[in-house]
Amino acid sequence: MIESNPPLLLSYGALSAQIPAAVECNDPQGGVIMEECQLPLIDLNGLNSGNEMERVACAMAICRASSEWGFFQVVNHGISPELLRNIRREQVKLFQTPFPKKATCGLLNNSYRWGSAKATCPKQFSWSEAFHIPLTKISEEACYGEFTSLREVMMEVAGAMSKLAKLLAGVLAENLGHPMEVFEDVCHESNCFLRLNRYPPCPISQEIFGLVPHTDSDFLTILHQDEVGGLQLMKDSKWVAVKPNQEALIVNIGDIFQAWSNDVYKSVEHKVMANRKMERYSVAYFLCPSYDSLIGSCTEPSMYRNFTFGEYRRQVQEDVKKTGHKIGLPRFLLQNTHEISN
Repeated sequence: MIESNPPLLLSYGALSAQIPAAVECNDPQGGVIMEECQLPLIDLNGLNSGNEMERVACAMAICRASSEWGFFQVVNHGISPELLRNIRREQVKLFQTPFPKKATCGLLNNSYRWGSAKATCPKQFSWSEAFHIPLTKISEEACYGEFTSLREVMMEVAGAMSKLAKLLAGVLAENLGHPMEVFEDVCHESNCFLRLNRYPPCPISQEIFGLVPHTDSDFLTILHQDEVGGLQLMKDSKWVAVKPNQEALIVNIGDIFQAWSNDVYKSVEHKVMANRKMERYSVAYFLCPSYDSLIGSCTEPSMYRNFTFGEYRRQVQEDVKKTGHKIGLPRFLLQNTHEISN
């Protein structure tokens, strides 16, 4: 058996025998050909326009996409192409480290994760590896070991994405009649995360998940992905592939924002498909509240009972452990008087 970094094929073992072997297809990159979508593309220069009509039009485009798609792309977002190239370069160096070292050396606050250790069937595979780092640890030199050049880039990326995330969250809050600063205290950097992702080539099948279908459990997520593609989202009850755009960042609404907005904004299920021939890299920033922050709908009558972010995270983890999948917001709907089953 060919060794891989990380050893995903070895880890999944007999489970992989349940998957049909990879077959050739017409896609030169080795992926499944399916319908591609162009996410709403929003030029954020409009928010800084001296023309009030342009500013309002840009804000409304953000809110409309958050309601109709749960996803959108932004250009002129204030994060330089050079910085994004730098983080890609540093990511590649980091993930090229031999697996035994990544798994044991405590890099980046010991945040290295890979595969799906508790997978019991192929649909629970995640053919990927990642570092999921709290913002409070990003500046600590001790987290980086020999990867000293990574620290400065990580700090710059985290700061830039944090600024952008709060700007977009403020626009969405203002649309619902709340001040743009409403999340400043709730979403302090101590509660937020930066995630470095790598999706290795998958020799088993073109149908393997790089990341299993899920919704994000935060307020919103900002994603920078490379040119390989693989991101898919649920739109009009079917999966569609997101066409990569190297000039744009992808933004998606999380569960907490859907609950807080009383379902005005939508947290949409999405996944990443593995690629047989090419590896994929991405960087994601998660705008999260503190664990004791009370999440209540901003309008009445509320569809959800009050809950804290910590309570939500614990429920998600408990459901995944018991059922193998996330149930999420339906657990907290007020009209649910019966137990949700798996």
